[in-house]
Order: sequence, then structure tokens, then C-alpha cells
Amino acid sequence: MFLGALLDAGLAEADLRAALASLPIEGYELLVRKEKRGGLEATRVEVKLAEAEQPHRHLHHIEEIIDQCGVRSAECGVKNKVKAVFRRLAEAEARVHGTTAEKVHFHEVGAVDAIVDIVGVCAGLEMLGVERVVASPLPMGSGSVDAAHGRLPVPVPAVVELMKGVPSRPCDEEGELTTPTGAALAVTLADAFGPMPPMVIEKVGYGAGSREGKHVPNVLRVLVGRAVGQTDAAEADTVWLLEANVDDASGETLGAATQALFEAGALDVWLVPATMKKGRPGVVLACLATEGLVAAVEDAIFRETTTFGIRRSAVERTKLAREHVTVQTAFGPVRVKVGRRGGKVVTAAPEYEDCRRLAEERGAAFREVYAAAVEAWRGSAEFGVRSAE
Repeated sequence: MFLGALLDAGLAEADLRAALASLPIEGYELLVRKEKRGGLEATRVEVKLAEAEQPHRHLHHIEEIIDQCGVRSAECGVKNKVKAVFRRLAEAEARVHGTTAEKVHFHEVGAVDAIVDIVGVCAGLEMLGVERVVASPLPMGSGSVDAAHGRLPVPVPAVVELMKGVPSRPCDEEGELTTPTGAALAVTLADAFGPMPPMVIEKVGYGAGSREGKHVPNVLRVLVGRAVGQTDAAEADTVWLLEANVDDASGETLGAATQALFEAGALDVWLVPATMKKGRPGVVLACLATEGLVAAVEDAIFRETTTFGIRRSAVERTKLAREHVTVQTAFGPVRVKVGRRGGKVVTAAPEYEDCRRLAEERGAAFREVYAAAVEAWRGSAEFGVRSAE
């Protein structure tokens, strides 16, 4: 339903298929068609499996598949988001079954269809240029559902674990309205839950579920637009600051920990030299994380360092509204990150990974590719139009 809504909202089907084609998995066909639910036309996406049985996978199997994915937008963090969603699922299943995330058999959520769904959604949001996700409280449903472990009550135990600390809402509709995969996507990718923020709606998409609703249309709606206001949602948000004191780690350990935090979904990571108790030199390991990724980032800190505690505090950020514009250079296309405040361009910077890759492919110096991208941006119509706003 999430994939269908993104396609309905303007995600190019060809781009989605190209991203999914880079996955090292087989045995499925992606079917996309228009259907009606409760009188509303929506896009239905179905992952049709060639075989009824799919292998049971552990978390490390999933992560290996994601690491081998060649989707280019992974350079912008898609792989990290996909891994974070699956880790969230594994941790919820582990709590339910009394085991560890690494030992969980994913059953349904580890099948090809779930991998396609989660990779497609994360890549699709990136391709649409979505920078902030706000979700409404999720409906839970009622009744029971047949799963790999037998008949389970709705909401199923994994969904209950995933929804801890997240608002839900009642609904008269019977059946499973929020699945473990859907809950994991929502709680991991959403920056906030609540009413729709002030925004100028630019695109609307409806994703169709497999069945017809009895009381309300069985669709998921996505609204894509620009935030409005003096310090609107695109230019201000609230994130979590996590800090840990470390006084017995080598430089190599700290470097590995920094990388692990980014892979867990941290927005930024930094190290500050400090003098610890008894005059010992150490560092304060600090990072920023969204609400949905705090648990995953904290797990990475405890796993990669010897700290016994993490300080956590909510902090408000003011940031430039950002989007990516692709410019053409003699070396190839380069994405330029454009920052605006009050609708006016404040800064623009070529993406490092694009410049590095082109420099390597063309045998050029990084600074030459970077300078060419800056020049192309300055001479583009985009620069002139945006700067005049």
C-alpha cells in the first residue's frame, strides 16, 4: 500500500523497477495496476512470488542482501534506512519470542515480498525528494490473523512491540490494519506522529490494499508538499541528542563506532575531547537521531563502545529547507544540494559521493569535478530562478 501510494503520488514506475532490479534476489514479479477501494481510485502494487515457499532468513542474511544492492540512491542513506527498518522488526520479534535480534527467523517479513516492499519504500521516498515524514496515528484493527506461529490476536504481538511509545487510534474496521512491516516502516521513517503539518500540498497518492474495506476505503494516502510558515516543518524539527563518555577506547575503535552509528541511522556523529574523572583523557561521543531510530542508535553505541550509560535529550533544530537539483558537467551529472531560507537560496553544494565517483570513473581530480559542478549550478536557469525568489 505504501509503494502504491508513492507511485500514485508521482514516483516513476521505471525508476522504482530499476532500483529493485539492483537487489540480488529472484523469484518475484512486480505487478502495478489501478483499482478502486470504496469508490476511490488507487494504485495497487502486488509482489507475486514464483514459489509459495521462501527461505527463512536471519537479520544478517537481510543485511547482506541490502549491502549487495546496487541502488545508486543508497549513497544518500537508503541502505541505512532499510537496515534500520529490518533491525526494528528483528528487535520486536526477539522481544516477543524471548531471543535476540540476530537469532530471529523473519518468516513472512523476511520473504522476498517484504524485502521488495521495504527497499522500494525507502528508495521511493528518496527519489521523490522527501526530507521529513509526519504520520497520523496508526489504526490497529481487531480480530485474529493466521501467521507462521499459528492464529494470533490483532494487533499481533510484533506490532504491539513496535508501537510502544507511538500513538494509535481506534477504528471500526475489522481485521489486521497495521502489519509488522507497515508498523516498522512507519515508526522508523516517521519524524513525528500527529496531525498534518502546515503545508502546500503538491501531490496526492492512494495505495490500495488487497481487500475492500467494510466501513472505510482500504487505502493508504500520501500527501507530498512544501511546508509553510516562518519556521515551518521543513526548516525546523526536533531530534534526540545522544551522548556517551568514553575514556578507554583507541582511535580505531572510535572510528569504527562512528561508522556504526551512521549505519544505524544517526543524522550526524562527532567526537569531542574531554578530561574524565581522575584526570584521564577521553572523548564525548555525540550524535543526533530521529525519534524512530533512537533505539537502534543506542544499541550501536552500547555494542561498539564500553560506555555504561547514554545521556538523551530532545533538541530543536533550525535548518535550511533542502532539495537536490541535478546539473550536467563535462564529467557527467552531479546532484547539488540546495539550501533555502524563506524561499531564497542561501547555499548550494555538490554531493560528495557524486563528485568522488565521477572523479574515479573519469580519472580526474575530485576538486576538478567539484568545481565543474559549482560552475554548472551557478550558470543554470535553476540558480537564476531560485535566487530571484
